[in-house]
Order: sequence, then structure tokens, then C-alpha cells
Amino acid sequence: MNNLSSYAELCSQMLDQTFAAPPQEGALLAQYQQMVKAYVHVENSVAVLSDLKADCSYIYAGNFGLFWGLPSNDFVIDSAFEELIFNKIHPDDLMERHVFELRYFQFQKELPIDERVKYSTISRLRAKDPQGKYVFITHRTIYQKSFSDGSIWLATCIYSPSADQQPHPGIAGKIINNETGDIVSSDIYRDYDKSLLSRRELELLTLVARGLISKTIADNLHISINTVHRHRQNIIRKMKVVNITEAVKTAFLMGIIS
Repeated sequence: MNNLSSYAELCSQMLDQTFAAPPQEGALLAQYQQMVKAYVHVENSVAVLSDLKADCSYIYAGNFGLFWGLPSNDFVIDSAFEELIFNKIHPDDLMERHVFELRYFQFQKELPIDERVKYSTISRLRAKDPQGKYVFITHRTIYQKSFSDGSIWLATCIYSPSADQQPHPGIAGKIINNETGDIVSSDIYRDYDKSLLSRRELELLTLVARGLISKTIADNLHISINTVHRHRQNIIRKMKVVNITEAVKTAFLMGIIS
């Protein structure tokens, strides 16, 4: 997925839930707003409380808000996704972050509702400082509240300075059990990636990645060229990318082909 396609898939997964809201929804929202606001007041970070049902976000900025050029007062945006912050994150890191959050979302959906709040993510992203220079920042995600039907309602992203400014490849994304401190094995949530495409589609995409043309792929897999073309279109549709080249790039990033 390129940035736009991975972002579109993330939006679709999060916003297209059923959302069986409880009668006390307003009171619950106010409670979580106060919790997030108090956290920011103590840590001086930036927090985005996203209401996935209403497709809006409440943004709270401590002193670290100056890094992003945010106003000091709390404010609301008409989107569950903080594009005003995303725009300052390095495109490669943003793409990897979107893919990682898709995995986290699927991981959370497999958990019992009362277990979900025990887990959060942490990653390190490159973001432009006020002088336009990329520096490392810490990003965390916590899904704070789900409805009884299993839909995830409130998600909080926290942005803070990173003490580690040494270059490392990737965003070092981890899912952490907040009760035990254990890091969830990536093998667990990467299994969700493997279910995205069928075995035959993975075989075909692997051959595309090796540079084989459609006729050669058809001969290798003992299928017709028309079937190859159909599989290619299915891969593009499932991965929500613009072409097969983007599908290959995303598959490498997700680790479903090598």
C-alpha cells in the first residue's frame, strides 16, 4: 500500500464498524476526555482522542504542541485521523505506521472486549521540527473503549519527544501488554497479513516480485493468462493499491512475501 491506500484501508476498517452505542455514551465520552486531558497536563505531550463512531477527534496539546505548531487550547477536528500531524511525519514512517496500526486493530478485534485496554503500541517516527528538520518522536496508541458489540469506539494517540535520536531502520513498532510489560510476538499479528491473500495470489505475487511476465507466470502455475490477469486484479483490489507494483512493495513491507 502506498500512503493513500494504507490510509484508506485504515479509515475503512475503523469507521465501517457497527457501533452499538450505549445510552450513557455522552457521559462516557466526557469521562475519557477528562482522562486524556489530565494525562497531557502531566506529561506535556500531545494526545489525540479519536471518536471512531462520530468520525471526529479531540486534540489536547501540552508544551510539545509547539513542535507541531498546534494551538495551546483544546480543539476538535472533523476527522478521526489527525492529518495535521500526519503531514509532518516522514512518508515512509507514516506508511509503516498505518500498516502497523492495521495489524494492531485486527489484533484488538480478536481479543475479548475487557482485555483490549491491557494492550498499547509504541513506535518511533521521524517528524519535521519547526525548522523543517526530521527528528525522532515517540508515538503510542491505546484503544480505550469498545462497545458491547465489539466495535472499537475511542482510540488515543500520544505523541511525545524521543530520547533516542540515533538512526535505526523502520519504526520499531511494538504491541505491549501493559500489565506484564511483555511484548507481543510479531508472529501473532502478522498472521492477519497472511489471511489477506489466498495461497495462489501469494504465489503469483511472489513471481511478479521476481520480475516474471504474465505468460511465464501462467506457465509456472499451470494456469491461463486470463486467470493470471484476474488474480492480479484481485490482489490490487484486496490490498487497495493502484497497481501491482504497489502491491509488491506493500507485501514486502508486511512480510507476506520475501
